[in-house]
Amino acid sequence: MKRKPRILVAGSFVMDQIASTEIFPREGQTVLGTGFCKAPGGKGANQAVQAARLGAEVTMFGKLGCDANGEEMYRACSQAGICMDFVARDPRESSGCAVVLLEEKPGESARNRIIVIPGANMSITREEAAFLEKTIKEYDLLLLQLEISMEINTYLAQLAHRNGVPVMLNPAPSAPLPPELLTCLTYLSPNEHEAADLTGIPIRHEGDQVNLEDVRAAAGALRAQGVEQVLITLGSAGAALVNDSGMYLSPCAQGIVAVDPTAAGDSFVGAFCVGACCGWDWEQRLAFANHTAALTVSGLGAMPSLPTLERVEALMRQRGLKIPDTGCLKIEDGGTEEWTKSM
Repeated sequence: MKRKPRILVAGSFVMDQIASTEIFPREGQTVLGTGFCKAPGGKGANQAVQAARLGAEVTMFGKLGCDANGEEMYRACSQAGICMDFVARDPRESSGCAVVLLEEKPGESARNRIIVIPGANMSITREEAAFLEKTIKEYDLLLLQLEISMEINTYLAQLAHRNGVPVMLNPAPSAPLPPELLTCLTYLSPNEHEAADLTGIPIRHEGDQVNLEDVRAAAGALRAQGVEQVLITLGSAGAALVNDSGMYLSPCAQGIVAVDPTAAGDSFVGAFCVGACCGWDWEQRLAFANHTAALTVSGLGAMPSLPTLERVEALMRQRGLKIPDTGCLKIEDGGTEEWTKSM
């Protein structure tokens, strides 16, 4: 008998307000835009929706305001199949929102700049999270980001760690991480800029090639602080995973035109977590995550662009790749899991 992996996402809801232009304005400059739209997002919600669209059983823990944006984001996540029973409302705070500037030059991949106003996301309290002390063991993985407070992230990571539940932290937006959080992490997934912020080690590129010694050094510095495995996304160079077994590098999926890179990192992390819960090997997890993220950047808006499992499978088949069985966790007849949470 098999069941879907159960992932708990403790994180943010953010309504993205996207202004498109052919050129970013300089200081003091006004430019004409080419389009505007709103789309539900937020790192936590994006990662939760991506994992759900790839077949995981996802529960969200977070907070929204009592406003129209909150209603729309709640509805979008519910329609994606996410359990929203543990999402609270704060009448004193607005729902999180973001201003996204999207530069679209003809013949070039789009670039973005983002300002996030966290709103209700930052008002989660330890008292509101305390119920998880009794239920955290029900989940196969805890997924965190930094659009909720560091105090809550640390509390939940410690809780999961004590109960043998693997923890993934996506350290974005970039911020210093306390030692008591780092030592509880199974996975830390920064992009190359966040890795440099956390370690002081810049990751250099030489043409189209990334300097692998920089990647190894940055990952090593983070592992020396207690992180088990470090997963660094490298933009067009792909992604690298460093753990006790060595360093694994997976190239970016080629031939995809980037329309909007806003949720690429969230998509990658959500897909990697599904692969981890399914017990796939490192190469399979990385390839799956890279192809999922590639499809994400080909669409406009964060949550609307997150692909389904069928689309990812189709793209990988086109590239001559096959993903493993996504029925996921095997359960013996007596109810004992064959899969273990060491991952």
